Amino acid sequence: MNNQEIAKKVIDALGGRENVNSVAHCATRLRVMVKDEGKINKEVIENLEKVQGAFFNSGQYQIIFGTGTVNKMYDEVVALGLPTSSKDDMKAEAAKQGNWFQRAIRTFGDVFVPIIPVIVATGLFMGVRGLLTALGMTLPADVTTYTQILTDTAFIILPGLVVWSTFRVFGGNPAVGIVLGMMLVSGSLPNAWAVASGGEVTAMNFFGFIPVVGLQGSVLPAFIIGVVGAKFEKAVRKVVPDVIDLLVTPFVTLLVMSILGLFVIGPVFHVVENYILIATKAILSLPFGLGGFLIGGVHQLIVVSGVHHIFNLLEVQLLAADHANPFNAIITAAMTAQGAATVAVGVKTKNPKLKTLAFPAALSAFLGITEPAIFGVNLRFRKPFFLSLIAGAIGGGLASILGLAGTGNGITIIPGTMLYIGNGQLAQYLLMVAVSFVLGFALTYMFGYEDEKEVATEVETERLVQEETTGNIPAALQNETLVTPIVGDVVALADVNDPVFSSGAMGQGIAVKPSQGVVYAPADAEVSIAFPTGHAFGLKTTDGAEVLIHVGIDTVSMDGEGFEAKVAQGDKVKAGDVLGTFDSNKIAAAGLDDTTMVIVTNTADYASVAPVATGSVAKGDAVIEVKI
Repeated sequence: MNNQEIAKKVIDALGGRENVNSVAHCATRLRVMVKDEGKINKEVIENLEKVQGAFFNSGQYQIIFGTGTVNKMYDEVVALGLPTSSKDDMKAEAAKQGNWFQRAIRTFGDVFVPIIPVIVATGLFMGVRGLLTALGMTLPADVTTYTQILTDTAFIILPGLVVWSTFRVFGGNPAVGIVLGMMLVSGSLPNAWAVASGGEVTAMNFFGFIPVVGLQGSVLPAFIIGVVGAKFEKAVRKVVPDVIDLLVTPFVTLLVMSILGLFVIGPVFHVVENYILIATKAILSLPFGLGGFLIGGVHQLIVVSGVHHIFNLLEVQLLAADHANPFNAIITAAMTAQGAATVAVGVKTKNPKLKTLAFPAALSAFLGITEPAIFGVNLRFRKPFFLSLIAGAIGGGLASILGLAGTGNGITIIPGTMLYIGNGQLAQYLLMVAVSFVLGFALTYMFGYEDEKEVATEVETERLVQEETTGNIPAALQNETLVTPIVGDVVALADVNDPVFSSGAMGQGIAVKPSQGVVYAPADAEVSIAFPTGHAFGLKTTDGAEVLIHVGIDTVSMDGEGFEAKVAQGDKVKAGDVLGTFDSNKIAAAGLDDTTMVIVTNTADYASVAPVATGSVAKGDAVIEVKI
């Protein structure tokens, strides 16, 4: 399928052009604002070629295509008539979504994300300089001065960058913002770092009682000054006549905000910032690596919540204060474990589409973008995601124990090695990455993923063996109606939280949320397979339908705990006979879903396999009609 064909299917699955308000894209995702979420066929989109996952976040339906591919897909959907909008327009609409805390954190992200590239570049410059020093090279004095310009400038003018970006986000004039920010680090003010070192440089006393220093390296004061300044500028502009706005508004804004910034906001929030920094360092320095364990364990969960940009503020503060960022290594551990879990799913699955999805998503994670791995693979199967959190916690704890700290932020795992080359920690960094990968892979491979397609394969294999050994070739298929094997509430198969079932890859059918823990025969049949764990049964009805009844999702991992099979392979049963029992409370206690799937695995042999039940079903109620 070429890109244009995929784009057409995407538009159809979104509910058509008329259901789309606007579309934009970022580095990995097509971001769509839709009118009616209910019209989206999510199953179709998630199973399209090249789609690595899809989810709702910040009021947008985000379809993950991956870097490079997303640009091409965006061009195709626009060429087919989808209306466009800028990412800023989408952010304005999305900003209305979520609670106040989520909106506040998104704002932090909007402010600090544009600054990250220069911090990344500065960190890489530090790494290169450290590498040359480690190799024993003695740099000439002028070259040393040049490298200091490369590595120090971004942190010296950091308040200017923060105020500029904050003005931009809050609707002020960015040019006014950057001038205001640079006033905070003016060479006429005592340098904050020189004052802090306890040398001859001391704070200036304005009006005889207000101590003032430059705000070099300050982040929070600059952010608050930017917020207040942008709002103040907009308020001034509303009352100043247009004819003199160009002269009066910047003058008043800079005058008032420089006074507030230097004499009120700066001193007050500099103290607050120091307390935040002290608290952050206290968490990171908890004994036995506990700080890294906690942060590494929750980081990817925070990514899912969409409020992970809070780390940008903390990382920039640490870099400005110490030129070292312990968060980077801990976050790297969490992301490595996430990618490793995706690799394990890709290695273990027999589903070709899932393999082609998992490996590129894992590569994206190792390059620093975990969303395709999270939303495309791990969260879909749940256990790989949560096991990767455990691996990330252990890797984060190891990072803390080893004292790892990068020279920048914004890059991790493979690109992140550059942040550890020059500080003598490359070997420890690689060890931490290796441990996180091995744990994430091993836990997921052994306990986190069971390829449910194997169930259908075993049923089919058993049927073929029986036919070969007994010569019992089935008679021609007949129309028939299957009754419910489970008492409870009907769930559409497409809504089941397991893509192997919901995609229809194993066949068509229904699902039932049980209200009783008994499995009944859906028709007169022979038991073709009865799993010793009691969680699944394969039946061959007298009219030829091959039915798989699978109690719960991932319940094979319970090893039969809470299940009891009442039949064995080869038994003949009548419709309504008890096949087995199960305890939904024990399934819930194991953190699993007891939704039970009823699948006609030889769907391809029929002209139609159609669910006929909705709402609640009682014993004996018809649920599926199969027609030749």
